[in-house]
Amino acid sequence: MGMDNGSLGLTLAVWLSSAILNEVQTQGSTKLPSNKSVLVLGDNATGKTTLIAKLQGVEDPKKGSGLEYAYIDVKDEYRDDMTRLSVWVLDGDPGHTNLLHYALNETNYAHTLVILTVSMTQPWGWLEQLNQWIKVLAQHIESLQLDPKEKEAARQRLATTWQSYCEVGDDLDPGSPVKRTMHNNSIDEDDLLPLTEDALITNLGLDIVVVVTKTDYMSTLEKEYEYRDEHFDFIQQWIRNFCLRHGASLFYTSVKEDKNCDLLYKYLTHRIYGLPFRTPALVVEKDAVLIPAGWDSLKKISILYENMHAVKAENHYTDIIKAPPTRKAVSNRETEVQTEDEQAFLARQQEILKQGGQVRGESPLRSQGANASANKSGPRTPGSAGQSSPKKIDPKLTPATPGGEGVLANFFNSLLHKKSGGPAGGPAGAASPGGGVGTPRTSNGTDSLLTGEKISVRSDAAAELDRLARSVKKDIDLSQNQNSSMAAKIAKQLEKTRQRIQ
Repeated sequence: MGMDNGSLGLTLAVWLSSAILNEVQTQGSTKLPSNKSVLVLGDNATGKTTLIAKLQGVEDPKKGSGLEYAYIDVKDEYRDDMTRLSVWVLDGDPGHTNLLHYALNETNYAHTLVILTVSMTQPWGWLEQLNQWIKVLAQHIESLQLDPKEKEAARQRLATTWQSYCEVGDDLDPGSPVKRTMHNNSIDEDDLLPLTEDALITNLGLDIVVVVTKTDYMSTLEKEYEYRDEHFDFIQQWIRNFCLRHGASLFYTSVKEDKNCDLLYKYLTHRIYGLPFRTPALVVEKDAVLIPAGWDSLKKISILYENMHAVKAENHYTDIIKAPPTRKAVSNRETEVQTEDEQAFLARQQEILKQGGQVRGESPLRSQGANASANKSGPRTPGSAGQSSPKKIDPKLTPATPGGEGVLANFFNSLLHKKSGGPAGGPAGAASPGGGVGTPRTSNGTDSLLTGEKISVRSDAAAELDRLARSVKKDIDLSQNQNSSMAAKIAKQLEKTRQRIQ
């Protein structure tokens, strides 16, 4: 029995509605998930915060501590869909590894990608750093209460990714969901190639991307540490072997020179969300290496051995890439002085004052004549015989005269005891009948040797000593009362010296 036009139209309408509904449901199921996350591990100063800020598009990154959280906006331009990718950055201090549970746990284990960072500024530390963080990650995964079936499924998924890698270059639309489905969901197991030698020896069930940061520092390694191309080839072959054994991808990046940063963002969205990534492996430029997961093999790595002559691939890493000797930091800044406790400082000063009150030192005004009598042999003038040596006084009570007045006082004082030269043809140091300093005198009582210039010098000396006597007396009078008698003696001695010069 035939179907009338009305029934046919109703059937077509129902079919179309069902098709549209199925398409909407299919598109809805392919929307970008919101439960994906990235965990960033690495030592301090390897550029973790700066790298994530670059992926976010942030110009001025702010470094935190402990476990930092951030997110990256991810957009699927083909379906006009957007989501947020959670990012956890763990501090490089080993004391913070207990915070890993908040970033990687039983809930998000199957939805987490791990980034391991090392810096080109310290290539000699890569072996220890990468092995240490892999060990931390493996121990943490073992501590999780994961279903053995879930853990095995994650490991098989990672192995399948390596086995199903194909070179870029097909003619399909790069944004087509057909390609995305073909490369991720509908691969016949019979078409999978076996894992290459040494691949995925350590399978943690997590996508891992090893990121070498600050590759712009290579020029500094060449200039200051005499690195050559074979050193960089040796470094590259070692880290590629590491990535091969752990099923990791490899990116050389430089935020400063903006190398491979955009490609890293696209690769992360490709691995996490299945978005297209059409860039092939890059191994020509030594500072912009890019190795997708599944591309590398021991045979491809061995190509680097051809340019290595002074070093061999079998050499131990740290035997070739050695840490440079520690250089002392040269700084023009003054040494920082640590402050002393106030009470300890005051107590120490009190002890110094007590000791200083008992220690007596040489006075700068002490007569050199007394020293001359003890240390030198020779005739003495009669005037010097009755002159006694001044007593030693406390150095704190001796005024610090500006301009070297203490030296001047010693000089003028020594003039009194210096042997005077006799007249021409006469003996030096001849004493006058009247006693005192033996200077020949004329009939009118004046010195025969006192020319106008010498008289002027003695007048200036007398004036200077007079000023010194007043200054000493004034300064010492201001000191403690117990030293007043000593001050008077010193002032009296200076006055006597002045009178003798006159």
